Amino acid sequence: MMQPTRRTTLAGLGLSIPTLATLSACGGGAQPTGGAGSASSLSVWALTGAKQDTYQLSFDSWDEDHPDDPFAVEFFANDSYKEKIRTSIGSGNAPTLVFNWAGGTLADYVASDAVVDLTGKVDDILSRTIESIGAVGQVDGAQYGVPNNDTQPVVLYYNTALFEEHSVTPPTTWDELMTAIETFSEAGITPLSLAGQSVWPELMYIQYLTDRIGGEGVFQKIMDGEPDAWSDPAITSALEKIIELIDAGAFGSGFGSVSADAGADAALVHTGQAAMLLQGSWVYGTFKQDAPDFVADGNLGFLNFPATDGGEGDPANVVGNPANYWSVSADADEEVQELAIQYLNEYNLNDEMVDSFLEMGAIPAVEGLEEKFAGLDDEEFLSFAYDMVLEAPHFQLSWDQALAPAPAQELLTNLSQIFLQEIEPADFVTNMNATLDS
Repeated sequence: MMQPTRRTTLAGLGLSIPTLATLSACGGGAQPTGGAGSASSLSVWALTGAKQDTYQLSFDSWDEDHPDDPFAVEFFANDSYKEKIRTSIGSGNAPTLVFNWAGGTLADYVASDAVVDLTGKVDDILSRTIESIGAVGQVDGAQYGVPNNDTQPVVLYYNTALFEEHSVTPPTTWDELMTAIETFSEAGITPLSLAGQSVWPELMYIQYLTDRIGGEGVFQKIMDGEPDAWSDPAITSALEKIIELIDAGAFGSGFGSVSADAGADAALVHTGQAAMLLQGSWVYGTFKQDAPDFVADGNLGFLNFPATDGGEGDPANVVGNPANYWSVSADADEEVQELAIQYLNEYNLNDEMVDSFLEMGAIPAVEGLEEKFAGLDDEEFLSFAYDMVLEAPHFQLSWDQALAPAPAQELLTNLSQIFLQEIEPADFVTNMNATLDS
């Protein structure tokens, strides 16, 4: 599915799934304060948020068993981490374990000789993870990353109490979605909560719409670097539908000031100010943490993104992140690299981590989870999301992670301008086609 250059194979774009696919998250929280660890000792950076405790639990277990070789652990907010890891990789001062999203960023790390080829060295961890998700950590057929958390499809959440109160059908088609938007807008309720200040949540709309309208091949042409690939009619149609949503008042008037890092988009739903939210599976943990009674009382519903009439894409397709990944820094001493690989094989996504993720309502990227769901408080959501992934003919990696960093940033900039109605679809297409030559 990828061009045979620096990019991943099955790995950076989407997963054709007879086997499986996945999910992942973004974090919020404190700003970075520390520096990278020494090349002669174990160090790791990861994201703040609901999964922080699970990561810490895993590193604490390692430290207890290896008191002479502990991990120096730091956690950062999503955007702060991305800036900090970019600087540390460029300066040759990265932590031992490099947290990443695979895709274009990992391909750049490989091209810069910044991470270690793990092929044949991490068979134990790969043997317990979902095969197709593990493959996303490959670049040109070699293994450079292994999954480190949950599989994260993008889900359409909705407030069931609001839907019942206003006699609205949970939307499975575009027409039903537009009807729901009209009803809630007229009732003074924001139909779709959107964290526009964070920008990246806007990607979920263009990704799903492009896939539903034109199928998975549209973005593949972009990844293959085909000339004018962004000119595909499905891209323009997706942008036009986004404008249709905006004109219908789908996102309300203040979405540009809503932040995802703070969970403000989810808060609008569980406080009844918004009816729906298109977000990653990780947001279920945010709902559970911030509004436990709302979740426990059955007020949180969930769906796949609606189908579009006449669309070429399979309505069972999903978008999101196949998991986050650990890579091992090439800056670390060889002995430290070996310790990190031992950690990956013995502690990463072991039974302790799996149980911890399940307790928070996250689905670790491992095989054979069905029996573990039985009797859990979050069984309904866990089963829904796991089946959503298992049954998806194709799982599309988030575009800002599939693309190399420079075009990914250009994509976010132009998409934000579309949502703010500062440019037209034709401008977006022209601007993004220009990145294909860079």
